[in-house]
Amino acid sequence: MIDRTSRASRTTTRGWPARVALSAFTLLVAATASAQGSTPPASAGLGHGVAAPISVAAVTAEPAAEASGYGTRADVVQWARDAAERRGLEHQWVLEQVSRARFVPAVTRLIMPPPAGTARDWRAYRARFVEPVRIRAGLAWWETHERWLARAEARWGVPAEVVAAIVGIETLYGRHMGDFRALDALATLAFDFPTGRRDRSGFFRDELERLLELSHREGRDPAGWRGSFAGALGLPQFMPSSVLRYGVDFDEDGRVDLIRSAADTIGSVAHYLAEFGWRRDLPPVFAVAPPVETADRAALLAPDILPTFTAAQFIERGARLAHEARDVDSLLALVELQNGDAAPSYVAGTTNFYAITRYNWSSYYAMAVIDLAQTLRERRSASRR
Repeated sequence: MIDRTSRASRTTTRGWPARVALSAFTLLVAATASAQGSTPPASAGLGHGVAAPISVAAVTAEPAAEASGYGTRADVVQWARDAAERRGLEHQWVLEQVSRARFVPAVTRLIMPPPAGTARDWRAYRARFVEPVRIRAGLAWWETHERWLARAEARWGVPAEVVAAIVGIETLYGRHMGDFRALDALATLAFDFPTGRRDRSGFFRDELERLLELSHREGRDPAGWRGSFAGALGLPQFMPSSVLRYGVDFDEDGRVDLIRSAADTIGSVAHYLAEFGWRRDLPPVFAVAPPVETADRAALLAPDILPTFTAAQFIERGARLAHEARDVDSLLALVELQNGDAAPSYVAGTTNFYAITRYNWSSYYAMAVIDLAQTLRERRSASRR
């Protein structure tokens, strides 16, 4: 399923070119953690420059935590005071909760990037996610929750297959939601972020703060949340801030439950993508052959995955676009995918491709979502003929 080299079909399905133009010029995308904006993604998994080859939620074995002494550290005491004031919480309660957190050595190891010189390989990455187990589970999950997926698509314009693919990649439809205590994971990264990579401790301090706010709002024990090593929660692996900002009580039972409610998960994922610019019926990628001239190719690659150029500008620079992309109402980005020692591949990403990268700051991740989504759509359609 990887080596698709036939010319791109010009037929469309629900606004997507057949195979989402993932055939001609071969299957394609970009480098991880590119064009990172200031807004945190829903999931702290493969994004944030964490080039993990598998979903972080699949790491479920929680190693023994070490006594942290967080409650007696001056920087933590000050953080607790400031966090309580910002969130309208009782200072002593915040300090008591963070004092219960424990340092987890495995978290500091898992957050590190791969060793220098590790070759990126889209084909190997894709094979971990677009595979028989996930496809079968995705089809079954779609069948079970068809009503909610259809309602979300009608409301926010995000295709059912895209939502299903995200949940499949994040947690294999709830099978792997992570078994780290979120309180421990977030405190470890907030107050003991490892050296050797860009410091993200500020981000994780904010997420720890949001976890306490969420716990207070829901009347839950902050130590009771379980998730990934980065503190992502539930079926969609939302960070606490994303639960608070984008979580939707889609089944209208009075609470947002992303752990047990597929309906709330579906609504929240669709809402998140819509908030970050998802446009109804716009394909996320088109096939493209990059310019032959090095300078022209470099110019198109310079903005990374941020859609910057019109189709006409692509063509002026010598890129050969799929026919259906030439009149598309979206700016485009030339997205490059490394294939290990082989030549890279390319797609033209639209604003919908970029919206998926806002869920997780990785173009490999976005492409895996797109390809799994299209595979689910095709298999489901074939089974109903």
